[in-house]
Amino acid sequence: MDADRRLSRRKFVKRVAAGGAVLAGGGLAYSLLRGPRGPEYPAVAFGGLSPLPDFTGRRPNIVLVNADDLGFGDLSCYGSRAIRTPSIDALASEGMRFTDFHACDAVCTPSRAGLLTGRYPARMMLDTPLPALGEPLGKRAMVRLGYLAGRVGLLDLASRVASEGLNEAELTLPEALKLAGYRTGMVGKWHLGDFGRDARFNPVRHGFDSFFGVPYSNDMRPLPLFRGEEKLEADIPDQSVLTRRYTDEAITFIEGGGEAPFFLYLAHTFPHRPLAVSDAFRGSSDAGLYGDVVQELDGSVGRILEALAATGRAENTLVMLTSDNGPWYQGSAGAFRGRKGQAFEGGHRVPFIARAPGRIPAGTVCDAAAINLDVFPTCLAAAGLAPPEDRVIDGRDITALLRGETEASPHEYLFLYHQGELEGVRSGRWKYFRSTSHYVWPMPNNKKLGRFTNHTTGPTPLLYDLSVDSGEAYDISSRHPEVVERLETAMRAWEEAMAADPLGFREG
Repeated sequence: MDADRRLSRRKFVKRVAAGGAVLAGGGLAYSLLRGPRGPEYPAVAFGGLSPLPDFTGRRPNIVLVNADDLGFGDLSCYGSRAIRTPSIDALASEGMRFTDFHACDAVCTPSRAGLLTGRYPARMMLDTPLPALGEPLGKRAMVRLGYLAGRVGLLDLASRVASEGLNEAELTLPEALKLAGYRTGMVGKWHLGDFGRDARFNPVRHGFDSFFGVPYSNDMRPLPLFRGEEKLEADIPDQSVLTRRYTDEAITFIEGGGEAPFFLYLAHTFPHRPLAVSDAFRGSSDAGLYGDVVQELDGSVGRILEALAATGRAENTLVMLTSDNGPWYQGSAGAFRGRKGQAFEGGHRVPFIARAPGRIPAGTVCDAAAINLDVFPTCLAAAGLAPPEDRVIDGRDITALLRGETEASPHEYLFLYHQGELEGVRSGRWKYFRSTSHYVWPMPNNKKLGRFTNHTTGPTPLLYDLSVDSGEAYDISSRHPEVVERLETAMRAWEEAMAADPLGFREG
């Protein structure tokens, strides 16, 4: 991006802060928060979905568990010694555990948008965590602009900030599966638009037959609880009951319905801060309150697996477990550098486990690089559907990896975004950074908006060989200028293609 189109982050934050009072009460705030919208979404009916011509057999039920801020090293099957997760370990022993799986972004909203659509969140202008629409206008403006400060061209700022939720033209996984006869339900955290203030963003308007949960992260207040479009509680008084209540609702969904296959998306609120745990799990781990919370999530997974077995559905259910990004203030990124909000491995390399008896070989490990964008086309393939032809789908069907038929990643490149900026790219063993940065979020009850800091990484570009340096400790860009040139060229080509077709919709 041209230097003359960018402000330094520090200068931008100062300018936003200086103008905060004006933003809170004036037309400029409305312009920044509501428009201009940038590229216009087409008025489309979902097109191009068609049955796979060679599909045979019974469509499986699908359960997708997505934890919030769970680190790569937080599960005992991924090496934790302080936290015990026997139910998740059993899931891995009965299926496949991935060691090189990634979220498409290192923060909540963009990662979840990519998971449910198979598309990079940059195509949806969902680059940053969405604020609660009930927050004061000035604060919303400052927070959103603060995330994006210096990251995108100034001409793009208004349209990016104006993206208040998932657009109705986006095809979500439940919407696609409903076309194959699936019953769909969601339990937990949405964070793709504050539907408490704008019903357009409610999950039931994006393909889910039923919904029980919250609109956004649990550090945003008030935190209301919804069933469908009905508000059950204006502000949940005790978050320690959430994991149990989510699990109860998920089991009710599993037990309901007839013979039709179902898709259940269980998006846990934890271990996102503030941490809360029920009395049954308090003090159960060797990792403090954080570990107790993760062990309660493991208990939830155990109850889900028991419900599948008790209803006779276990043998025909694909169960997947992952996290939206790496750990925040607590939690373990394993041996990897970085945490939530960073394009280093610890920010976006996450656990991924999949079990499907008779389809996925038990007790196997996959070391190929994959990404949560792949969940969308993979689930479509399991349901006998081809990907839609009217839009770009960035994810790839990883069925062959899950079956153990190949050890090769389907991706030539994985593009690494952070708050709207393309910072780097992964290709095979190589990981290249054009730039690096990090946002330091405010702690709960801290009135400050946070601050921006740069890592002491030395001058960019940076090149790491992950096959021998998974901790990203040693820059070897000077030794491999040809690799740097190839990866920089790939990034520029990607940026040019995105600029030419920002939303990735196809005509005809």
